[in-house]
Amino acid sequence: MSEQLRLMAVHAHPDDESSKGAATMAKYVADGHEVMVVTCTGGERGDILNPAMDRPEITADIPGIRRQEMAKAAEILGVRHRWLGFVDSGLPEGDPKPPLPDGCFALVPLEESVPPLVAAMREFRPHVVITYDENGGYPHPDHIRCHEVSVAAFEAAGDPELYPEAGEPWAPLKLYYSHGFSRARLVAMHEALLERGLESPYTEWLANWPADRGDIAHRVTTRVECGEYFEVRDAALLAHATQIDPDSRWFAVPMDLQREVWPYEEYELVRSLVDSTLPEDDLFSGVSAKAAL
Repeated sequence: MSEQLRLMAVHAHPDDESSKGAATMAKYVADGHEVMVVTCTGGERGDILNPAMDRPEITADIPGIRRQEMAKAAEILGVRHRWLGFVDSGLPEGDPKPPLPDGCFALVPLEESVPPLVAAMREFRPHVVITYDENGGYPHPDHIRCHEVSVAAFEAAGDPELYPEAGEPWAPLKLYYSHGFSRARLVAMHEALLERGLESPYTEWLANWPADRGDIAHRVTTRVECGEYFEVRDAALLAHATQIDPDSRWFAVPMDLQREVWPYEEYELVRSLVDSTLPEDDLFSGVSAKAAL
């Protein structure tokens, strides 16, 4: 086995880790590396999206249920897990949108939300960190805040003058944004399904794609081939039973078609302290030599 390296993925809510980069994490765990998922909030304000779980006893204990679901997903993926302990902001809806609730993650000042993640980085000592881009992957206030906190912590973790109470400095070597929902991927899956004479779950989604939205495909620098771990990804997703309907479009595309058409997960390299030649096929590319120093 090659040298054991460490990867940290920072997410806003429980279930985000299973819908964004889960097969990549499972692959690296299988390769003998160590992976930690950090979840910023408890998902307390998440709706129940699986009709089979919409029951009074579940609704009464959403925080506890979601913690149980996260523990099961982490076990399936083989990753370590850490809660940062902030409170879900919820997704405001309406026009105008209502104000965010007091004390929620999106409203906690960065000087309070960054230090716990710096402490987690200094304790786990990741070589690579993954988070969301500046739009949060989609504009949920917790996802955008997760981006802001993650970038700030990445920059601060190696600086001995910042947050000395958070442990011995450790500088991660690479920072990536996860890009899991490119239009190019949806189009490729959609067309492959139609060519097979199958119904596509993406027809309406693509028809309603805003003309000014564009695609993030041009930002992708790194494709990790991980198709053999798609079943692990799906099992982790299903562990979040309140959030994932097993009859939803998440599972509408045959596994062999997924592996044939799009057998990888995609990322954007945004910070690197090692020599990086793009495009890449490995988040740890260039890390081993530096980590050995």
